[in-house]
Amino acid sequence: MQQEPDIIKFFKKIFNNRDFSLIFFTSLLSFLVFMLVGLGIVWHYRANIFAYFAKEYVREAQVANNGDTSSGIFGSSDKSTIFSQDSFVIDAVKKTNPAVVSIIISKQVPKYEAYIDPNQQQLQNPFGDLFPNFPGFNFNIPQYRQNGTEKKDIGGGSGFFVSSDGLIVTNKHVVDQTGVEYTVFTNDGKKHAAKVIAKDPVLDIALIKIDGSGYSYLTLGNSDTLEVGQSVIAIGNALGEYRNTVSVGVVSGLARSVTAGDNLGKTETLDHVIQTDAAINPGNSGGPLLNLRGEVIGVNVAMAQGAQSIGFALPINSIKGSIDSVKSTGKIVRAYLGLRYVDVTPDLKDKNNLTVDYGVLVKSGATASDLAVVPGSPADKAGIVENDIILEVDGVKLDDKTSLSSIIRGKSVGQVINLKILHKGVEKMVPVTLEAAKDN
Repeated sequence: MQQEPDIIKFFKKIFNNRDFSLIFFTSLLSFLVFMLVGLGIVWHYRANIFAYFAKEYVREAQVANNGDTSSGIFGSSDKSTIFSQDSFVIDAVKKTNPAVVSIIISKQVPKYEAYIDPNQQQLQNPFGDLFPNFPGFNFNIPQYRQNGTEKKDIGGGSGFFVSSDGLIVTNKHVVDQTGVEYTVFTNDGKKHAAKVIAKDPVLDIALIKIDGSGYSYLTLGNSDTLEVGQSVIAIGNALGEYRNTVSVGVVSGLARSVTAGDNLGKTETLDHVIQTDAAINPGNSGGPLLNLRGEVIGVNVAMAQGAQSIGFALPINSIKGSIDSVKSTGKIVRAYLGLRYVDVTPDLKDKNNLTVDYGVLVKSGATASDLAVVPGSPADKAGIVENDIILEVDGVKLDDKTSLSSIIRGKSVGQVINLKILHKGVEKMVPVTLEAAKDN
């Protein structure tokens, strides 16, 4: 009888050991579960992973070409390139277009008709028998009178879904009129009556809703990671007529401050906004500004009159709190400090003998009712008083690039923030628990 090799005897001995077999099969099962979970995570984030490696591929290709983009991935004359900017834009638009809507504003307006007043007289021949055939003068001028009303479209804007149950983000100035009706046209051409759910007391943002479910909605990105020169896509109802118009550009600037006005004569100062050269026309207001992954990084809000290729968008990070608030409470609840202030500048420092040239100076307004610190407010409870200078919020310096209002907009009600304050020449840290603004 042939004897088994020693190696076979060794493995038989091991696998006949019940403890070893249990450990082996348990480890194998754990490994398989781990692999399945890992593959699931990779599949879920496949778009982000693809975009990352595509970006790295492009960067390495450009380095290999010594920075010569004429033969690189973007803008190459070779139509068979693996990755192109066009492909990223096309994919992003295909993914997001179903979630972008057009908003039409309509109103009952007077309807007029022309008529002839029978009481008007016709002037006879002024020359009498001298020129008997000379015609008379007819003074029957048509008059106009109201004959009921008719519904007419008087404006338009854009918006985008942020949930599958019909919740839509748009600009406040798009839906800020009274006595009008708002109709939403989805990308499939269907129209829906819309109801205004909430208007942001601070930003030019509103949320409206239509009936139904199963709507495609957009993913919110991170506007804090934007860089100047980054490619962006704007989609909206251009001129209130050309629905889901797509324009492409770059981030031209960050943390801009602009004064925007509407057709009704209202003006609003917007700070910390995104500047872009992607075409933003009347009617684009409320539409999304997207990155090449199809994530919302801004809400288009304004364009510069008399200029070309200068548009502005509200950063999405300053809006996320409003969206979450409406989803959870049905209204927009904003956190607030409860104080008035002016920005500290080198000029203000010199004129008032201050020791710093940055931060904000807590200061009352022009009238007796414009108190520096609102009684009972979070700032009051924390002991902040007039002439204190707030230098930092949670370690972030307040300067010409970062405003106090933009930081507070990103905070939640009940959140504790730490302020570095200059009080009578002495720096100190003051914790403040934010509360809901009284406007709510």
